[in-house]
Amino acid sequence: QVQLVESGGGLVQAGGSLRLSCAASGSIFSIYSMGWYRQAPGKQRELVASVSRGGSKNYADSVKGRFTIFGDNSKNTVDLQMSSLKPEDTAVYYCKAVRQIVGLMSDYWGQGTQVTVSS
Repeated sequence: QVQLVESGGGLVQAGGSLRLSCAASGSIFSIYSMGWYRQAPGKQRELVASVSRGGSKNYADSVKGRFTIFGDNSKNTVDLQMSSLKPEDTAVYYCKAVRQIVGLMSDYWGQGTQVTVSS
């Protein structure tokens, strides 16, 4: 099992910045990738950004150039630096870890942290 604890959400004005942090514990040796997803009211959960243990990063088109994901394998953490925030970035942000054991992939989720961007 993998446990994920998120922190760093809050209320910010449009154009501002926030940094989200996620720390993994438990069976961390088998983590393949970590990332951030978000879910706005009435919408499906969507990928924001992810980073593999090898360092490959992936971003949603809507956040490219504004958000940066940082993965630290030694600390088993993943941070999301969000800049130039827009009201449409308002959502609950979830940390996700993908664990790979003998080719089988398992997803683990954090409890979510609210990000609200006011106009």
